Amino acid sequence: MSKTYYDEADLRKFGKITEWSEELGTKFFDYYGKVFEEGALSAREKSLIALAVAHTEQCPYCIDAYTKDGLQKGITKEEMMEAIHVGAAIKSGATLVHGVQMMNVVNKLEM
Repeated sequence: MSKTYYDEADLRKFGKITEWSEELGTKFFDYYGKVFEEGALSAREKSLIALAVAHTEQCPYCIDAYTKDGLQKGITKEEMMEAIHVGAAIKSGATLVHGVQMMNVVNKLEM
């Protein structure tokens, strides 16, 4: 009963998304590959960012992929956890700041 909705084998099938839309799939993978090339940020830094975003987006496939990628790039478990906390802080802050929208509506309706 350890079967979950997400099947880790599906991550290896990611490249097959081009089968139903070759032009768009190819453009996506070209873009994706370009994004992760060395640039102003190192591949290591990009992997760490990707891991944090994977957690805020709650994508198990991305979490698996960028945990493994990060380890291969020498990212420590402490760095990974700290990055996840940064992502969580931004995600929770973004949620809370939208409370201002709610406050504005309440204040407007109470007038």
